[in-house]
Amino acid sequence: MLLPISLLLFAQVPHQNHPPRDAGEYAKVLEASSRDAWQKPHEVIQALALKKDDVVADIGAGSGYFTRRLARHAAKVYAVDIDAKLLEKTKASSPENVEAVLASPDDPKLAHSSVDTIFICNVLHHIENRPAYYAKLKAALKPGGRIVNIDFYKRKLPVGPPVGMKLSEREVEAEFKSAGFALDKSHSFLTHQYFLEFRAQ
Repeated sequence: MLLPISLLLFAQVPHQNHPPRDAGEYAKVLEASSRDAWQKPHEVIQALALKKDDVVADIGAGSGYFTRRLARHAAKVYAVDIDAKLLEKTKASSPENVEAVLASPDDPKLAHSSVDTIFICNVLHHIENRPAYYAKLKAALKPGGRIVNIDFYKRKLPVGPPVGMKLSEREVEAEFKSAGFALDKSHSFLTHQYFLEFRAQ
């Protein structure tokens, strides 16, 4: 199941298998100022080198932590999530070039060949039946498009979900290869996370 975006990311809250029911509580944790120190959002956006005419889909957008930042550098951003209340908050705090997409756990609900960059941060390990989900993401990409995945290293860290919930970098690379993607770039400036870019073969 694709959770809205995981509260398991943060050391300030207890690890739990289900997110809290209150979207406001969710948003406060996702937007905590302490996140910036290890998530390095400015550096992440710079590394993406987005073009002004790019269309981006933020999968598991949550409170819009990255959505708003992506929107400053792209023509359009789809904030994709399965939580309608979080999407309302994201839309309210985002520029006009952000469109909220209420997805289902097994379908991002993106139009065919509509997106240049699919951005996934701290979410992939929550998606069940990922091979089928990858196929839908691949269909949504424009020719030459990419999928970017940032997630936690599979080891004990001061932030993030329990080790047993994580996907290793090697696992993710293998899954994308099986789905018809090749690793295009890997960035190493995040302390607790790998940052991978894939393109369809």
